[in-house]
Amino acid sequence: METINKRKNLNSACALAVLFLVVILMDQLIRPTDSMAMLLTVIRKGSIYALVAVSMNLLNGFTGLFSLGQAGFMLLGAYTYAIFTIPLDERVFVYKYYDYLISVSFPEVLGNLLGGFGLLLGVILALILAGLVAAGVAFLIGLPVLRLKSDYLAIATLGFAEIIRAIFIWGKLGPLTNGSNPLKSYVRLNAFQLHIGDTTINFSTLVPLAFAAFCIWIIVLLVNSSYGRAFKAIREDEIAAEAMGINLYKHKQLSFVISSFFAGVGGAMLAMFASTVQANNFKSTMTYEILLIVILGGIGSISGSCIGSFLFIAASEWWLRGLDSGTFLGIDAPGVFRNGFRLVVFSLIIMSVVLFFRRGIMGDKEIPEVMARIWGRLRTRMRGRAGKGGEAADG
Repeated sequence: METINKRKNLNSACALAVLFLVVILMDQLIRPTDSMAMLLTVIRKGSIYALVAVSMNLLNGFTGLFSLGQAGFMLLGAYTYAIFTIPLDERVFVYKYYDYLISVSFPEVLGNLLGGFGLLLGVILALILAGLVAAGVAFLIGLPVLRLKSDYLAIATLGFAEIIRAIFIWGKLGPLTNGSNPLKSYVRLNAFQLHIGDTTINFSTLVPLAFAAFCIWIIVLLVNSSYGRAFKAIREDEIAAEAMGINLYKHKQLSFVISSFFAGVGGAMLAMFASTVQANNFKSTMTYEILLIVILGGIGSISGSCIGSFLFIAASEWWLRGLDSGTFLGIDAPGVFRNGFRLVVFSLIIMSVVLFFRRGIMGDKEIPEVMARIWGRLRTRMRGRAGKGGEAADG
């Protein structure tokens, strides 16, 4: 069994390395004006949404807690990242109406000391801080909220997200959050470049993919640990889990805090992807999108959340976008629906998936499990055919 697990881990690592190499090549070959430039956008944003969806699945799918506060934790992470990565010279222009409170930029300080590596280290430090801020607020929120159940927990966390959004545009917090004005000029994905002579190597697509893959890997390790088994036991039956000696409140709090940490990191990565950070962008609609991705992929499936994220972003941002202009694959859309026809078709696709895949695309299964099952069926069929061929020869 140990040898099989090592082989699986090695195969996964090799596949991930090949994927990273392909993404690096695509980053160099595809220009912003090319027709395939949207593919890079899908990979970047899909990676970010995959991390947030997996973090939500950890709470909703593996622990059985129905929370709708993901947008609030993403907002906390995005603002934390932006505040601590804006260069000192740019803060005067960003905080035009306020005297800024924080005057330190992690990438700038470490970049001056260590060069390009310092920039990356500063960004990683800001991402970790973004997750810690979200986790710290989640811990405080969870003290009263996690004693609620089902719909009451969902309403409470949704209310928290709306309260956080309202607080961040409050003028009194302007020196920290810039009030209702957007934060900008922070370190974005296009800053990740390596200059070798006259050659510039871009890593703007690899960075979010690598960060998301690393965070999802940590969540996978957690789910497969004793804590993950405790989370699943709580999901299945709280009374039985408590009878087995599992501290319900402690494990719920742990799941809530960890999920919020990675949601905060996802929000920070979304800030890296976008050009500005503004509280009004983190509305409850964003939480519903993440929840939709989790349901489409399969509640309790990390692979499903990842697949659902990329399909959701590709369909909404790329494949169906032509419908708004009236054409798709050379077919004219009805004139009366041209403005929002993309949303109509997208809704029909979602309804079809829900109807035909009641438990989502992956259900509660993971890709290695599905592949092993398919391979087992193929081997059984091949052996059956070989056996029939041998019987025919003997005859």
